[in-house]
Amino acid sequence: MTYLLILPILIPMLTGVVSLVFWTRIRTERTLSLIGVSALLGVAVALFLEVWNGGDAQILTMQMGDWPAPFGITFAADLFSAIMVLLTGTIGLMTTIYSTVNIDRQRVAHGYYPLVNFLLMGICGAFLTGDMFNLYVWFEVLLISSFVLLGLGVEADQLQGTLKYVVINLVSSTIFLSGLGILYGVAGTLNMADAAVQLAEVAQTRPGLVTTLAMIFLVAFAIKAAMFPLFFWMPASYHTPPVSISALFAGLLTKVGVYSLIRIFTLIFVHDAAYTHRTVLLWMAGLTMVIGVFGAMSQMEMRRILAFHSVSQVGYMVLGLALAMSGAEIVPLALAGTIIYIIHHSVVKSNLFLISGVVRWLRGSAYLKKTGGLITTRPYLSVLFFIAAMSLAGLPPLSGFWAKLTLVQAGLSIGHSWIVAVALFTGVWTMYSMTKIWSYVFWNKPKGETSPNFEKPIDYSFFELSVHIAPILLLVVATVLLGLFAEPVIAVALTAANQLLEPSIYIKAVMP
Repeated sequence: MTYLLILPILIPMLTGVVSLVFWTRIRTERTLSLIGVSALLGVAVALFLEVWNGGDAQILTMQMGDWPAPFGITFAADLFSAIMVLLTGTIGLMTTIYSTVNIDRQRVAHGYYPLVNFLLMGICGAFLTGDMFNLYVWFEVLLISSFVLLGLGVEADQLQGTLKYVVINLVSSTIFLSGLGILYGVAGTLNMADAAVQLAEVAQTRPGLVTTLAMIFLVAFAIKAAMFPLFFWMPASYHTPPVSISALFAGLLTKVGVYSLIRIFTLIFVHDAAYTHRTVLLWMAGLTMVIGVFGAMSQMEMRRILAFHSVSQVGYMVLGLALAMSGAEIVPLALAGTIIYIIHHSVVKSNLFLISGVVRWLRGSAYLKKTGGLITTRPYLSVLFFIAAMSLAGLPPLSGFWAKLTLVQAGLSIGHSWIVAVALFTGVWTMYSMTKIWSYVFWNKPKGETSPNFEKPIDYSFFELSVHIAPILLLVVATVLLGLFAEPVIAVALTAANQLLEPSIYIKAVMP
């Protein structure tokens, strides 16, 4: 079943290439993209079930060209990787459905659907690679696609946001590449499993060198994950493109940075957890949560609020990684909390961005003071937003509650009550921001229907609204189900966390 490792990369690549052949046939491109992303989701489900193996989780590996590790190109999927690929297929399909009526003809004609598929290819490649250099390559594939997607348009704000996004991510890529050079010079390998073995030996004689190398990679991935103090590119860019692009980015792009942090700080850089995890990662997580939520409180544009909250939520994800190795003993529950939070956030935050697009389509603006009254004219949309918003805030029994509860329990179990207080404090102000959106957009008196500020690709407004609402409804159902059936989700997350926190399992699978 090792072919399941390569199909999540081949399917979006082939879909993107075939879509280029039908450059001028917009409906054909849309159909091809929907088929391709649906196939990606199907393969992702098969990969997850194969790795999960009925609860006896295994790690699938593939050595390209039959070159043994660490000499060849390695693909590997543990349970965490399989979960991330499954999220990629899910969010990719929901945003593609939404984009069929959200993306105007001009952007489609300039390659929107091929770019989305190449982006998904890069994301899946990053989740499945077992080599640090190829992780850099997949980062560049997804970044190039995201650069163009973000810049598809002529609005001044969009071009300005794209410039900030490009510049800061190029800086991150430069730091990443520099770290790869040093890693190869120190360890003599870029294979993740082999690097873990080699650096463990180097750390015994030169621990300071290995810690410095860890900080280089931390900076590179913290920029991509939008952690404090390297987060400022996200709020400046995520509100500028069409909302289907924003939803795709919010659901997946920052998760690649978080995934990379989790991978290297549970596999490669584990020699000095007292400093890297208990000090640096823990404080960065706390500051990311607080600064992000304060930034959201100061905004009055719906997507800006959501972008700042994405920063804040990254803090929760990194918090679990920090807590897992911050005590005298390893705490799998903490890392399980991070995995649950990633699943929850991908679903909920993508959904909230999609809802913001419907608000803008109905009212002609996403500025809170220019909206209002949708609880009367669109009560179903009000209910869908309320469920997603309360899940983000952590209201039981929705998915966000279990994600935060798991992190709180892990923090208290090892005596880090101060960071638990920070997490709860952030949750209160998250609730405030969601309530503010609810008050302005849905509860206040209506200020009149206005036309959307983009060209409608289809003339039938009822059809447009139905296609807008369908992925939102599906993601809300997923949010509710993740909360109501939290026990199996937690069980899967705990299994994935135990795999990650036992590096020998991964090393043995890649280098038998």
